[in-house]
Amino acid sequence: MTRVVIVDDQALIRQGIGGLLAVAGIEVVGEAGDGSAAIGIILDACPDVVLLDMRMPQYDGVWTLQELQRRDIDVPVLVLTTFDDDVLVLDALRAGARGYLLKDVTLDQLTSAVQILADGGTLIAPALTDRMLRALRSGPSPAGSDAPPAQRLTDREREVLRLVASGYANREVAEALFLAEGTVKNHLSAILTKLGARDRTNAVLRALHEGLLS
Repeated sequence: MTRVVIVDDQALIRQGIGGLLAVAGIEVVGEAGDGSAAIGIILDACPDVVLLDMRMPQYDGVWTLQELQRRDIDVPVLVLTTFDDDVLVLDALRAGARGYLLKDVTLDQLTSAVQILADGGTLIAPALTDRMLRALRSGPSPAGSDAPPAQRLTDREREVLRLVASGYANREVAEALFLAEGTVKNHLSAILTKLGARDRTNAVLRALHEGLLS
């Protein structure tokens, strides 16, 4: 059973999402009302995925993501919020979020997203993708201002990265492209090196910024 921690400043929202996830067979192992409380709960509960709101008093979603990185806590974070502001989306992804959904999603979409992240994938709400791409092209490289220019990706590496950008886990990429999972991991390692990216999400952002997925 997939285990999640819910971080949202509204108790009713936490309870509602938790009840729906339980019906879908996903176990809620912890709740927190802000980022400061969330860190300790995440350390204690060791969830498979964290559901994180962005706008919270004092310690918000971006602070929480940055604190997880600072402490080297490697847990997939799915942002679940009502805010679809371009800057907020980019801030969350740059801070390490592996998924971003709006709270108007259906239960099936939410549970699917949770499972995708638990399996190692990434997911961004399709409605946000075009706007995010425009924002990336008009701003600095998400890999950092000192990142080297992206090296040319092979056709196969582009295929792998396109599927990763669509939320596929390694196993699903392997099945879609009729490859061994180890081969997919090798391609991803090469992609990260060529793009100067620290992880899968950052690689997708860098590739979108460079126009490599068009």
